[in-house]
Amino acid sequence: MAKSAKLTGRWFIRLYSGEELKEEVSGKNVITDNGLEFLASFLSSAVAGASTFDMDHIAIGTDSTAEASTDTSLGIETARNTATVSYVSNAIYRATATFTSGQGTGAIVEYGLFSSGTGGTMLSRDTEAVINKGANDTLEVTTEITLS
Repeated sequence: MAKSAKLTGRWFIRLYSGEELKEEVSGKNVITDNGLEFLASFLSSAVAGASTFDMDHIAIGTDSTAEASTDTSLGIETARNTATVSYVSNAIYRATATFTSGQGTGAIVEYGLFSSGTGGTMLSRDTEAVINKGANDTLEVTTEITLS
């Protein structure tokens, strides 16, 4: 029996005030068409080495427009940080970024995983309920992409 592969993902967002967890949301994301092209390109360049794979930036924003596979950017990006990435197990790729005091404040509703600190390819996007990030709050954003 032939196996087919697909990508699915989840986002986990935690808002802190100091050490206190103020709010937590999670949800499924949409894998973008450009993100699939990025992965196909990466697989084809594996012979050259993994240095071309740089899907390690998470952005946050304030546009609540629903996700679509044709998305190439967030609607209204407010901040983007380099993520810590890891292989979890069971074909799960995890990326986590922290937005500290003064970064990306406001009514955060959208999240994206990108290949660059500016511009770049967006692999996935998610919109969730509003998290109001104050100037002194810390927002921890994690995405997990599962290959199955």
